[in-house]
Amino acid sequence: MLEEVERWLERRSWAVADRPLHQLVAAKRASGQTVSVVLPALDEQETVGEIVTVIRRELMSAAVPLVDELVVVDSGSTDRTSEVAAAAGARVVHRDAILPRIPARPGKGEVLWRSLYVTSGDIVCFVDADLKEFSADFVSGIVGPLLTDPGVSFVKAMYDRPLGEAAGQGGRVTELMARPILNLHWPRLAGFVQPLGGEYAARRSLLERLPFPVGYGVELGLLVDALHTVGLEALAQVDVGVRKHRHQDGQALGRMAAAIYRTAQLRLARGHLVRPVLTQFERGENGFEPRTHAVDTEERPPMTEIGEYAERRVA
Repeated sequence: MLEEVERWLERRSWAVADRPLHQLVAAKRASGQTVSVVLPALDEQETVGEIVTVIRRELMSAAVPLVDELVVVDSGSTDRTSEVAAAAGARVVHRDAILPRIPARPGKGEVLWRSLYVTSGDIVCFVDADLKEFSADFVSGIVGPLLTDPGVSFVKAMYDRPLGEAAGQGGRVTELMARPILNLHWPRLAGFVQPLGGEYAARRSLLERLPFPVGYGVELGLLVDALHTVGLEALAQVDVGVRKHRHQDGQALGRMAAAIYRTAQLRLARGHLVRPVLTQFERGENGFEPRTHAVDTEERPPMTEIGEYAERRVA
């Protein structure tokens, strides 16, 4: 590990307990900053309600007014995700209703990018909607450094990721794809414990300047681009405990890994590259049958380049 990264780990890695809630509320009041929390959601009726309830109860009360707005962006759920989220107290917006002149593409990154248009907080916090046994620490932990340290612009959560009953075995794409890529090509990012984690917060002034990969590559893309935009010292991570969520099967992880590799490839060599596909195999009536999937490679431009966003900010 680079000496620079070792020093960064000492200065920019914290635990949620390092900043108690009363300190964060005082810092928020003194700075006048506002906080938006965004939950990208697709068929998460089993978990999204509890997440919204916990955030509203513990971080949006008169005693602890840490979060100013809580928005669930539904990317086309076929279950009751929207109804459950709204009943729990979130503002629910459908992906396709945001910037309707730009046809929506499937993918998590597309939802996160569009969420910038329908939120207003100076700090934007993203939280996955499939978390189980959710703790408000996932929000307060990662917005804390942004409220208390003006030198920090981007904060990732770090945590243990059990796989079923096996401790520390989650995050398979992180260990098999993302971590090797980062260590080899962006060694200054080697200190991030959960580089692909879906819980992170950043200043709007940074996010609106970054391109967003529309699919699974969004976390790696934002992390790499944030490094090049504001530098390592402006990045940080906070230990929030244990993350439990719904795990995907091996083939879904393969598609995720391909998208992440492609996102890295685009950043290593911008140019005219052939749109890639990934072929996987499933056993059918006649033996193993190929299934070919397009790899997410589309990216949305920095939000500051979108006319409607610029007009809304001026207004």
